[in-house]
Amino acid sequence: MRHAPPLMHPMHPRIRPESPSDVAAIHALTAAAFMDAPHADHTEPFIVDALRKAGALTISLVAEVAGAAIAGHVAVSPVSISDGSAGWYGLGPISVRPDLQRRGIGTLLMRAALSRLRESGAAGCVVLGDPAYYARFGFRPVPGLVLPDVPPEYFQAIAFGPSFPGGVVRYHDAFSAGRGDG
Repeated sequence: MRHAPPLMHPMHPRIRPESPSDVAAIHALTAAAFMDAPHADHTEPFIVDALRKAGALTISLVAEVAGAAIAGHVAVSPVSISDGSAGWYGLGPISVRPDLQRRGIGTLLMRAALSRLRESGAAGCVVLGDPAYYARFGFRPVPGLVLPDVPPEYFQAIAFGPSFPGGVVRYHDAFSAGRGDG
């Protein structure tokens, strides 16, 4: 008697790089994930699309769970810092399907993205978001590292080496996507 292959457990996501067939699902997932977020400006799916089109989507990982083709996604792209520091990246957007949020999928995506950055020799990563959430992964506000027009406690960084840069951070131009000016 042959046994069926083991099914993917619904809450044991498989994290993998995006494939070309995932693009539409990532766009829809990102739109849904940010639909009711109070801080969202609803450009997030367009940002991911624009990063991909510009070849600036350094890391793009998806989470698959049984019964959901794509349950989550994380994007990582290069940032520039006015002091000239190289090897820094911005994490985000990170999205989890609304009905699967608060089940650890975002945490797995965060850990996988940061691990890949470390392995690639990146100097560090910045993120804009909830300080309490991102502190769990080692992010913290860094005096002298600034994202203009953002409260400093919401802009955080993690260094993979001994020091942090100082200066003004600029995300890729794709972050203007969907706003009518990019």
